[in-house]
Amino acid sequence: MSFFIKYVKRAAVVMLALITVILSVSPYTGTGYVNAAGTPEAKNVSTNLWGSGGQISFDLSGCDGYMTITVVVEFNANVNSPSGWGFDTYTANGQQVTATVKADGANSWGFNSNVGIQVSGSGINSAKVVSVSGSGTYSGNSNNNNNNNSNNQNNNQNNQNNDQNNASKPEFSSPAVSTYGTAGDDWLTTSGAKIVDMNGNEVWLTGCNWFGYNTGTNLFDGLWNAELESSVKAIADHGFNLLRVPMSAELLLEWKKGSYPTANYNHAYNGNLNSLNSLEIFDYVLTLCEQNGIKVMVDIHSANTDASGHNHPVWYTDKISEDQYIEALKWLAERYKNYDTIIAYDLKNEPHGKASEQTHAIWNNSDDKNNWKRVAEKAGNAILDINPHALIVIEGIQIYPTNPSSNNFTSTNDADYYNTWWGGNLMAVKDYPIDFGSESRNRQIVYSPHDYGPLVYEQPWFTGGFTYESLYKDAWHPYWLYIEEDGIAPILIGEWGGFMQGDNLKWMEYIRDLIGKENLHHTFWCFNANSGDTGGLVKDDFKTWDEEKYALVKPVLWADDAGKFISLDHVVALGANGISLSDYSGNAPKPVINDGTVTETEEPVIETNDNTVADTPSDVEVVVADTAVDQAANANDSDPMNITPDNPTEKKGISLGLLVVLLVVAVALLGLVIIMNYHNIKKLRSSDEFDEKIVLDDDYDNSDKK
Repeated sequence: MSFFIKYVKRAAVVMLALITVILSVSPYTGTGYVNAAGTPEAKNVSTNLWGSGGQISFDLSGCDGYMTITVVVEFNANVNSPSGWGFDTYTANGQQVTATVKADGANSWGFNSNVGIQVSGSGINSAKVVSVSGSGTYSGNSNNNNNNNSNNQNNNQNNQNNDQNNASKPEFSSPAVSTYGTAGDDWLTTSGAKIVDMNGNEVWLTGCNWFGYNTGTNLFDGLWNAELESSVKAIADHGFNLLRVPMSAELLLEWKKGSYPTANYNHAYNGNLNSLNSLEIFDYVLTLCEQNGIKVMVDIHSANTDASGHNHPVWYTDKISEDQYIEALKWLAERYKNYDTIIAYDLKNEPHGKASEQTHAIWNNSDDKNNWKRVAEKAGNAILDINPHALIVIEGIQIYPTNPSSNNFTSTNDADYYNTWWGGNLMAVKDYPIDFGSESRNRQIVYSPHDYGPLVYEQPWFTGGFTYESLYKDAWHPYWLYIEEDGIAPILIGEWGGFMQGDNLKWMEYIRDLIGKENLHHTFWCFNANSGDTGGLVKDDFKTWDEEKYALVKPVLWADDAGKFISLDHVVALGANGISLSDYSGNAPKPVINDGTVTETEEPVIETNDNTVADTPSDVEVVVADTAVDQAANANDSDPMNITPDNPTEKKGISLGLLVVLLVVAVALLGLVIIMNYHNIKKLRSSDEFDEKIVLDDDYDNSDKK
């Protein structure tokens, strides 16, 4: 019997040793990553600041094992309207923003991934990460993609857009190629003041703007709260057949050299993008546009990637030279020369500057480095050398001499010039038209002014009240409309829009009526909610359309008599409510005459006594959006210093399930030992040596006790 007890004791010792080892290593084991592998931290911090707002982005790391990650960032001035990507909640308090993300929330992809915070304010020129902390424990699978975005789709099970993200992508390639339409059948050219298709039939470009590729988002703004596929579809369904895409020359040059700045968006809402770099995402965007019947006009909005980059008056900076600016356009034209979803290139957004300012754009026949005519001809020809079918869209400048014969941009006195909106002065076309060197190339020219209402700036023609007739006489005809009326070239108003109130609403109705009456091509500013001085077609959530504003724009979207929106693609219909260009039976767009539109207008008389001009840009991109993610903040998350962990006992140990399994294994091993010894005992009892063995064992036990 003592022999049996001895083996049981030895088995018990083994079992206890095993349990001791299990318990000792339990804080470092387990499938739930209960204890974080490291300290949460922010790496690769990047800022993009523009005075009236800014972004700070970084890569989170060391997040595994925590339930909640809390980040505090600090700006140099008070901020408001915090939003961003990768977090569940954003709270502003003075100069600081506290952002949190949960391991089991819709934005769990933010763990160990690129995240960002965006704010609005005043005088914002610096930002830093103050702290990154983790709290609580989490036993599920948190995102462990280390910013390569390859596994983020697995974290979207709780996302409200899960069904959309699980849908297969449209067929696309990088670079983008024609997949839904017919390659090469949609290029456009001009005939006098009209834009026509390959068959000579007149078309009407009626689109909108969506910025973000110029700001440092490296993608459309708003996708921190909206979903790309449904947003593009909504633009098509609402009847916009052209999308003007503001971009920076710097971003294009980065793509050219094989560097892909991070596209900042909500990975949970846009799971289809997670395995793509920013250039591949752009190709996917182009494919979505093609699939929905939308054509694209690329706009070099700024040289540098900077949301306030359009404030710089010319096309070169200390970072991007004139040659690099043109190189960016050439690379883009080469990449998409056989892809007629991109039908137009807006060479540069809003060249400007007053005569009294040291750097300002001019327009004459000189070799001056700031001569926009010289550079526009150089850039346009560089594109046409590669793709002779592209439309070359050329904006105006800000000033033009009142007496060009005596002042060929030599005076620095502002009173010697006609002043208007940035990019809105095309008076020089009368004296110095753009010339690409051949008749066929010149047929690709489209001139593009920008025009805004009094809420953007109180121009002199708004003072004391205004009418449709006065706007025609004081602003539209002398600065740019004469080009269309005289049959010189088509006009495309690249930006117009604003808030729907007071005199600004009256101005919007008047210019809408002008667009309809003259069938002027246009791209409305803008889709974005976060354009501070105009608002957008969508509200702060980037999903809900502003129906009042859309109702104002809708009459000047190209549609047939049945109300079907008309695509610029000969094969693909425009959204769910449209038709293809081949399905349109009309010979030309029909003028839209609204109540109050003047049908006869006197020749303009240009006044020169007041040349005040807006010093503020027409598209200041100030964030006005609310929280970027449709998820209510947890009450315990509002104070990062007082977060209640989901494990109230703060235990850092092995998960209960694993402990039970190990104990079961230990008991099973003990049982096996007992069974084996039981058979040994039976065997010994059946032998002659059994009694002798018992005696020897007893003697051993007694000697051990002495």
